[in-house]
Amino acid sequence: MMAAPVVYEIDTWPWLTDVRRRWGQDITLADIPGEVWDESIPAGADAVWLMGVWERSPAGLVVARANPDLQRSFREALPDMRPADLVGSPYCVRRYVVDEHLGGPAALGACRAELARRGVRLILDYVPNHVAPDHPAIAENPEWFITGDEADQAREPAAWFEVAGRIIAHGRDPYFPPWPDVAQLNAFAPGLRAATVRALSGIAAQCDGIRCDMAMLLTTEVFARTWGAHAGPAPDGEFWPEVIGELRREHPDVVLIAEAYWDMEWTLQQQGFDFCYDKRLYDRLAHEDAESVRKHLSAGRDYQDKLLRFIENHDEPRAAAALPGGRDRAAALAIATLPGATLWHDGEFEGRRTRLPVFLGRFPDEPVDEDLRTFHHRLLAVVAGSRRGDWSQLDARGWPDNPTHHDVLAWAWHDDLPHHIAVVNLAAHPSQCRVTLPWPDLAGRGWRLIDLLDGRGFDRAGDELARDGLYVDLPPWGGHLLAVAPA
Repeated sequence: MMAAPVVYEIDTWPWLTDVRRRWGQDITLADIPGEVWDESIPAGADAVWLMGVWERSPAGLVVARANPDLQRSFREALPDMRPADLVGSPYCVRRYVVDEHLGGPAALGACRAELARRGVRLILDYVPNHVAPDHPAIAENPEWFITGDEADQAREPAAWFEVAGRIIAHGRDPYFPPWPDVAQLNAFAPGLRAATVRALSGIAAQCDGIRCDMAMLLTTEVFARTWGAHAGPAPDGEFWPEVIGELRREHPDVVLIAEAYWDMEWTLQQQGFDFCYDKRLYDRLAHEDAESVRKHLSAGRDYQDKLLRFIENHDEPRAAAALPGGRDRAAALAIATLPGATLWHDGEFEGRRTRLPVFLGRFPDEPVDEDLRTFHHRLLAVVAGSRRGDWSQLDARGWPDNPTHHDVLAWAWHDDLPHHIAVVNLAAHPSQCRVTLPWPDLAGRGWRLIDLLDGRGFDRAGDELARDGLYVDLPPWGGHLLAVAPA
């Protein structure tokens, strides 16, 4: 398994549209120019998640064209939208076969080989909760789906649809309206788990890791609460341990990532996932204060090492828009230097502000923030060598007349020299503090601190560092990533 991987998400269809426009050729995943990969994959990335490679549903596309709410969101993101820009949802999967628009299965194989030559692994999606309304299983295995009757459809017409004489539920989670373009699988249905293993095995043969969409929806407690009597009796065992156990017999090394919400990360870790989304940290970095982040990071390494940290992905608002004024940089420094896996999103480094609906196959034109791009590429390039050994949070102390130390986050990685310290001011004002350092052997010698983000050097006396800690004075949303070595 990859330890603490750095994952870079690419929205495959619009990204390929942009590559074709720039090169003036009908390029597929098989013949992406090498220089495109070189400029697309940042230094320090261990894996590329190609989001949305599977065959999209014509039936789902019909729904998207007719849905006024979806159409409104499309126009907001892409004001000059043309009919060809609406390509269908990658989470309305007709078959787990690479879409011919992208070049088909052989093209994906060539793409994976090209990534492997660069030492980069490939991650793909799986959607366990639902399929497209024209998925072959609708006709071949209707017993795998949540079904209802005419009374259900009359009572809640947006939640059900009729196909081949059966009334089948639209996919949903328990907190939001149904998704109008997908059919709900029944996690309790006999036979579905074996079918899921087969589908996952087919995907695992084509990649190195699988990101499982909305994985918590398949846990017994959540599924029973969502569907009640429509689901039938729950099996004796949980869905994921059974499925993952069987999958690993054939693919023991495939990395499994759970999209997880509602504080269910620990549950899904225990059920077999290697990494789970850390949505709680995202919310705290984006909307709360440093103390809430500190509390979140007080959990043990056995939990934190299996979290996937992010401040942007295709489901969240763009970081440049949602975390303005430099907060995005502070949050980026934080997630990049923490234990666990890290997820970055194509366009995040360049400061894109438009969150493109996944139904669309073309990005709007947006200016590039060159300074922000330089910051992120520098951060990823230097951080890999700093995340090694033991990790610990550090205390930030202040003074009675200056409470700004409460807004400073600090932690250290310590193994062989040099040690590394990350310090982040999660506030819109300057902050000062002294950071207590965890190394008793600092005293009696001089030390050189190099900020890996900008190359600045600071000479400090070891006696002062050991006695008083490291004094830092940070601008709004500022931070350091310091390498600590003998002078």
